[in-house]
Amino acid sequence: MIAAANPHAARAGLEMLRAGGGAVDAAIAAQAVLSLVEPQSSGIGGGAFLMHYAAGTQGASGETRVEAYDGRETAPAGANAGLFLGPDGKPLKFLDAVIGGRAVGVPGVPRMLALAHADHGVLPWKRLFAPAIRLAEAGFRISPRLHRFIGIAKGLKKYRPARAYFYTPKGEPKAVGTVLVNPAYAETLRRIAADGADAFYGGKIARDIVRTVRGAADNPGTLSLNDMGNYRARKREALCRPYRRWRVCAMPPPTSGGITTLQILGLLERFDMAALAPGSVQAVHLISEASRLAYADRAAYIADPDFVAVPVDGLLRRNYLSVRGGMISGARSMGRALPGVPGRRAAAPPAGGAPELPSTSHLSVVDARGNAVSMTTSVENIFGSRLMVGGFMLNNQLTDFSFRPEIDGRPVANRVAPGKRPRSSMAPTLVLDEKGRLVMAVGSPGGSRIIGYVARALIAALDWDLAMGPAIALPNHVNRNGPTDLEEGTALADRAAALRALGHRVRVRRLASGLHGIRVTPNGLDGAADPRREGVALGD
Repeated sequence: MIAAANPHAARAGLEMLRAGGGAVDAAIAAQAVLSLVEPQSSGIGGGAFLMHYAAGTQGASGETRVEAYDGRETAPAGANAGLFLGPDGKPLKFLDAVIGGRAVGVPGVPRMLALAHADHGVLPWKRLFAPAIRLAEAGFRISPRLHRFIGIAKGLKKYRPARAYFYTPKGEPKAVGTVLVNPAYAETLRRIAADGADAFYGGKIARDIVRTVRGAADNPGTLSLNDMGNYRARKREALCRPYRRWRVCAMPPPTSGGITTLQILGLLERFDMAALAPGSVQAVHLISEASRLAYADRAAYIADPDFVAVPVDGLLRRNYLSVRGGMISGARSMGRALPGVPGRRAAAPPAGGAPELPSTSHLSVVDARGNAVSMTTSVENIFGSRLMVGGFMLNNQLTDFSFRPEIDGRPVANRVAPGKRPRSSMAPTLVLDEKGRLVMAVGSPGGSRIIGYVARALIAALDWDLAMGPAIALPNHVNRNGPTDLEEGTALADRAAALRALGHRVRVRRLASGLHGIRVTPNGLDGAADPRREGVALGD
């Protein structure tokens, strides 16, 4: 089974599974198609995190092996701490930083997928790109979702390749149902299929990327051929921690998604969540209070671990979470939370920029052997930097750094530095049972709200024992150590007055998650795609 954000991508993944491929093979095929049909969200010009579960294998500690693959973008060698400061020393406006070459990091997706395929691929690398090449050459119809994003994406018309591809000669977004043909992308994929990821990081593709970034009118970047050639994807140690009778495995830094999600769960273990009704005032209150504490720590401590000493074990230690969890009252909101002290002094929390908008995608896969992938992938903003090269969009992921390098004389952990990976909120997650067997693969897009969406889905599935579809479709609520946001147009909006009575500042707003998950049940695989988007779950 595969659950992905677009039917074309899900079908490509299923084609690989039916051909005897593994979970990684299906994920690669799906990502290649997502670059084509969902260019506003993810692609080979962006970055991703991938969690892999290998069925029947044992790690050094005797537990089933879960591996974490880091394909996050890196800052070019020419980037510096003042990258997003204007001549007056003040942070740039977000869109002034996004549009153009300034915010383009070295894409990580192709190298990461190649690394995962070398470890776990079953089908030949070349075979995996066939569905995307076929679709790029035959064309696909613009979906209502893609059409809407073309219409609202500021600056997408600025550069000729994207303007010619997405708009009519009169400058109007091409209509729903218009067939988009992308021979340039087909040629890009042919090169990658034939010569591996090296074809992306060297040769014509790399030269075109560098020329496009450095030549972006009004806002060029410093990306170089050396930056491209020096990029390396990383295998990192997965963060696996107990939650009640399960073991939840998440992605480590440079994403904050794993630690923060695990903190929320750990803070809630003292409460009988199973006794609360899904979406009840008390359930929303407790999850919100745990989220306040976790997001406070996230802001102070988490960044690229190759540059900043992240106190991972301290933040997830049971006694630390027990002390922090004691601050949660069932009767009253604590208001804005301060970071804890998990073993070292906090850096200054970030300010300025880095809003992490929800233009991201997630896919979950389980193959016939029981192996699984949970992968979250992104170009950051809608259509990334708006720069199109080789038929795909380039990311603007460097705006996930803090725009201010220091605050009150204290360095910000997530400041820009050459070669550094910006902090993310992506939270691809795998859940195992007490015997190390796969229970669930899940994740979501949503910017910094990803953490809240994934935590809520995990609680719905594990504590409330909901099937995958209902767990994903539950109304969203998120607290990022500020207002408690409730999803508009749902029953949760009716909880606003009761939550305000508990001391919450409440906002009712659109919360467009894109959860895609698969559960393993005694009766087979139970998969679902978020009804808020256009994805599907397909399987045999």
